[in-house]
Amino acid sequence: MSVKERVKQFILENFYVTDPSEIGDDTSLINTGYVDSTGMLELMAFLEKEYAIRITDTEATPENLETIDRIMRFVALKQAAAAP
Repeated sequence: MSVKERVKQFILENFYVTDPSEIGDDTSLINTGYVDSTGMLELMAFLEKEYAIRITDTEATPENLETIDRIMRFVALKQAAAAP
């Protein structure tokens, strides 16, 4: 399963989403209210565990975590930076 698919699955399973088709790859998870501040902490913990990455406070920004596409790119960058 791709990062994109796995992140979307996590969001659908853990947050109140009445219509899964409303969550597109570029849908703001924050502005739509699907993920609140507590939910963002849950999402970050999931990403760290699932992909063996560390997310610093300075990286916890909308630029990295607001949409599924941004999360996918962020995870790829973190994994590439950790690769030997």
